[in-house]
Amino acid sequence: MGLTLAEVEQFKEQGYLVKEGIYSNIDLQLLCQGLTKAIQDKCDQLIAEKQLDRDFAEASFETRLAKLYRHNPDAGHQVLMSIWSGRFHGVGMLETLRHPPLVDCVADLIGPDIVATSIYRVRPKVPGYLGGEVPWHQDAGYSMSHCYDYVMITCWIPLVDATLENGCLWVIPKSHQSGIIRHYTGGHAGFLEVAPEDLPTGAIPMEVSAGSVLLMASMTPHASFENTTNIVRWSIDLRYQDFEVPSNIDEIPQDYTSDRDPVTMACYPGEAYFVIRDTQHPERETTDPVDFAALRQRWDRAQVSGGGRRWTPLSERKIKSS
Repeated sequence: MGLTLAEVEQFKEQGYLVKEGIYSNIDLQLLCQGLTKAIQDKCDQLIAEKQLDRDFAEASFETRLAKLYRHNPDAGHQVLMSIWSGRFHGVGMLETLRHPPLVDCVADLIGPDIVATSIYRVRPKVPGYLGGEVPWHQDAGYSMSHCYDYVMITCWIPLVDATLENGCLWVIPKSHQSGIIRHYTGGHAGFLEVAPEDLPTGAIPMEVSAGSVLLMASMTPHASFENTTNIVRWSIDLRYQDFEVPSNIDEIPQDYTSDRDPVTMACYPGEAYFVIRDTQHPERETTDPVDFAALRQRWDRAQVSGGGRRWTPLSERKIKSS
């Protein structure tokens, strides 16, 4: 598929781009089936433990988690957390990351050789669940500071149509050109957060249809707000970079010792990186879902810490007087 020259220029100028129709319904079906299985497995466990009395298996993919959460908030939260963020690495995840039409688009922005990070996130925005709302931030705010000058691409993919009502993303066009913004730790739901006085103006909502992709620069501020509907706004976000961006390819967690210089570390030290496309050495690509899951679990268990950039807690923020 790939991007047109006009689309590449729009991305460079605006810091974002919506590319329609990258995934068909059939393309997304395997991932949705994998997520459904993970939900069912957790429900089965909770039912066996007498923590849940029904699994709502008859409900649609778009409504099941919402019904579980309303019926039993504690059990619903456990089901939600079992797949939330990067915890899911089951059926369909690697295939979604390696989807050729998406990778072709990313290649038009950063070049043909591509690494993906385990900082992909599964985000079921359940109605009434405050943790589904993400405050204003730049993805670069989560990376090590020596990575700020590199280009990294976030691909946000709704699995259902994302609308204003169910909590679509908002972005601030052209603001990526100003570089890193000050973030604070301990923001809403524990996320990093940019304070209102530091936020550029001009935010716009991004209503995106299922299977289309919102591509963003890592410096593009974005946020999402309340889901006021009765369906779950399912989405995933994936992150890609070229071979020049620091990663832990060909490293093991034990290489990350406490005395290691932070500037030699991967941009996200605790997350596994894997080769998506290598035009010279395709044998380096991660193509086996079993290998993919094992790699992610190995780095996750190691709990590697960077020790680099640290932001100020939001509770210590000093508000300037007017």
